Amino acid sequence: MYLEIVSPEAVLFSSEVDSVTVPGAQGEFQMLNNHAAIVSELTKGLVKVHVHSQEHLELNELTGGLERHVDDDKILTLKIKSGTVEMKDNKVIVLAD
Repeated sequence: MYLEIVSPEAVLFSSEVDSVTVPGAQGEFQMLNNHAAIVSELTKGLVKVHVHSQEHLELNELTGGLERHVDDDKILTLKIKSGTVEMKDNKVIVLAD
């Protein structure tokens, strides 16, 4: 599936991914390939992106103050204050603050 993480300043991440986990208003949830269409509010927490390989871990430097961490297990973690997520037709868009 394809993921875009967007802040008010810039597109922070744009790539094919294996899965993404977000802090939903009713609790954390994960989206995988072919997940049902969904729109949800996001709360303060971590967006965890599982990528195919290390080369997909590049995050735009214009993070607008959002904290981020990349570990050796091909997981990008981005700390957000709030936001919205939409998934439709194997494309996920996270609008993050």
